Amino acid sequence: MTDNLKPGQKFPTPTPGFGDRVFYETLLRQRPDSIMAQEWCVSYGVLPHDEAERLHKKVTDRKRQMRLGGGSAATSPARKTSVKAKKRVIKEERFEPDLQVSGGDGIGTAVL
Repeated sequence: MTDNLKPGQKFPTPTPGFGDRVFYETLLRQRPDSIMAQEWCVSYGVLPHDEAERLHKKVTDRKRQMRLGGGSAATSPARKTSVKAKKRVIKEERFEPDLQVSGGDGIGTAVL
């Protein structure tokens, strides 16, 4: 296996009909900027040698930058602060001692 490895390849190349290979190759074709697809295709050597070399350089540069604390390449947008809903306070004045309330009353108690 070590004789025919492409740049960045770590694992044996799966067969063309293998489900993961189909998924990641399609993802890379549809979204060439997909980090997940780039790394998988490079690691499994499914790309032509020239493209594998180019993507391997891109992937290693990205990983090196991540280790150096350059931040993430795909950051999520800042979250907006949400307005908290006011909690209802049950006043004791409304409590009626004669009334018994239970969450399970009346459920499944009907006689057929």
